[in-house]
Amino acid sequence: MVGRVAALLRLVGRKPAGMSLAGVVRESGLTRPTAYRLLTSLAAEGLVEHEEGTGKWVLGPEVFLLGSVAAARFPMEDLARPSLRRLAAETGESAFFSIRRGNETVCVLREEGSFPVRSFVLHEGVRFPLGVASAGTAIMAFMPPDEQESLLEDWAAHAGEFAVGHPADVVRDNLERTRLAGYSVNPGLVLEGSWGMGAAVFDRQGHPAWALSLTGIEPRFRGERQEFLGKLLMAEAHRMTARLQGSTPN
Repeated sequence: MVGRVAALLRLVGRKPAGMSLAGVVRESGLTRPTAYRLLTSLAAEGLVEHEEGTGKWVLGPEVFLLGSVAAARFPMEDLARPSLRRLAAETGESAFFSIRRGNETVCVLREEGSFPVRSFVLHEGVRFPLGVASAGTAIMAFMPPDEQESLLEDWAAHAGEFAVGHPADVVRDNLERTRLAGYSVNPGLVLEGSWGMGAAVFDRQGHPAWALSLTGIEPRFRGERQEFLGKLLMAEAHRMTARLQGSTPN
């Protein structure tokens, strides 16, 4: 039961606009009566709300309160926000901070850039399988080889709806390129014309646990500018890693 409830909360929180009952049923695999019963129970506790105008289910105020309390124990915003602001200011692109949760990445922070044309593929709360999008590629590329192979061997099941745009051979190539360059490039694989770049942030054990990324339109992520963006991402990722590991970079 707890697993079902957690899965429903993640589904509802996947998009800021929420999710319809039909979408919840389709994504969760639950029957319509079961999904509706669980959602109404969650609504009674303030964990979700049903918007009459759209008919969609959205996260409720109790989730915000719980998140505010939990944030005090995980002060990553204090570490990540300065890097996001510098990246957005220096590039004009939108900058993001994502965390690894199991075999997914979850975007938790966003800083808007000044460039007027933006990509809206990434936003707070959105989840992608590892190896999908720039943050997930940056993290997966530096995971132990056996962990990578475990995901790649059953790639279609792992990637789900993203497997079509991210064939296993393309993902393998992207992972190798990321290891060589130090940063990842997603050339519009999630949404055509929307590019992203990412760099992994490592915990005290040297594991890639987080990622910084930039997203924008294709023309701003090509040629020499791609190398420029990659260097900025790696510099900020190194800065965060050094702070997390107890040293201060120059």
